[in-house]
Amino acid sequence: MKGTRIIRYGAGWLALTAAVLAVWLLGGQQNRPTAMKPAPEASPQPASSQEEITEETAVAEEREEMAGVWVPYMVLATQEHSQQAFEDNFKAIADSAKKKGLNALFVHVRAFSDAFYPSELYPWSHLLTGEQGKDPGFDPLQFMVDYTHSLGMEFHAWINPLRIRTTETPQSLSQDNPYEALRADNPYYFMEWEGAVYLNPAYPYVRTLIAKGAAEIAEKYPVDGIHFDDYFYPTEEAALDAESYELYCQTTAQPIGLLEWRTANISAMVAEVYDRVKKASPDMVFGISPQGNLENDKKMGADIAAWCSQAGYVDYICPQLYYGFENPVLSYSQALEQWNALPKHQGLKLYAGLALYKAGNSQQGEDWMGGDVISRQIEEARSMQCSGVLLYSSAYLDHPQTEMEVQNAVETLARLEENE
Repeated sequence: MKGTRIIRYGAGWLALTAAVLAVWLLGGQQNRPTAMKPAPEASPQPASSQEEITEETAVAEEREEMAGVWVPYMVLATQEHSQQAFEDNFKAIADSAKKKGLNALFVHVRAFSDAFYPSELYPWSHLLTGEQGKDPGFDPLQFMVDYTHSLGMEFHAWINPLRIRTTETPQSLSQDNPYEALRADNPYYFMEWEGAVYLNPAYPYVRTLIAKGAAEIAEKYPVDGIHFDDYFYPTEEAALDAESYELYCQTTAQPIGLLEWRTANISAMVAEVYDRVKKASPDMVFGISPQGNLENDKKMGADIAAWCSQAGYVDYICPQLYYGFENPVLSYSQALEQWNALPKHQGLKLYAGLALYKAGNSQQGEDWMGGDVISRQIEEARSMQCSGVLLYSSAYLDHPQTEMEVQNAVETLARLEENE
């Protein structure tokens, strides 16, 4: 068994190592390295040409300044688990965002390797019916996209690429969840850590599964973008994927370090997602919302520098700048300056992710009190020539804690529209 897996690994890892070296040697160039070659039936599509990228950039630049909000999976669930309850709940969320001057919703449509839409790759989300894999009898994603567009707003499909379950969510997985369907024959496709389960991006099959899942949405729905959050490798501990890394080292003459190897895996996944999404819908944008601390991102295997500087990874980056102005470790202004200073490929947009949920909460410290923290952060993002902001989350658009913050932010957003 192990010998077969070593053979399966060998050729691919040699190619991936060469690709990683190419990134370092050619880092200043626009051409992105080819990802580790998957199995023949799952070959990635070729990267977009520079001419195609330029055309896509022109389309993206026509968009108005982004004023979006994240809609996490928790707020989409209803106690009734009925179509009517789901649709009424989503309408209330979208209507509130529209009323407050927002122009885009980033909606969680795949949080646990499951789906808010009929998928050929992932089971139905348990959040729809209370049971993962159970058909709710309607297409929630189609409804959400249609309703959002009817309000004149953008709809971005938010995906968590690696997570299958946390310690308690979902309580049980359906038989067609990738974990249940594949682990008997391919246990190394998965990583388990502190009771949670994740897909292992070290393997071509897994990366292609994730990329096909993103492309499936792009092919079937008129969403405005595909969006990844900040969940990559869940820990720095070597035990997380020790067996996979050992197999790689056994099949490579000069293996790279664990963190470099993990980073190569994540970048290969991101590159393949980008390729497949662009083939499915050339004008659709793909972006990522990493943690706001660049050092933390490196530890998770997220090569932000490559994604931002080289075309073929992302159309925008939206760091989660969840810091107050007086944060002693990393302030909002310091973090924003760091992200703004990163080399960027032509057409890359920078959005600022803002922690609306912290505003007005005294437990977050005095730095988050006063009622105008978010509005001041919006104004500073504009002064740095950011292309817009995203708020986390929709649960705090109509919340007593953030009432004053939202009111001031709405006024600031209205001034943004007046200046466009």
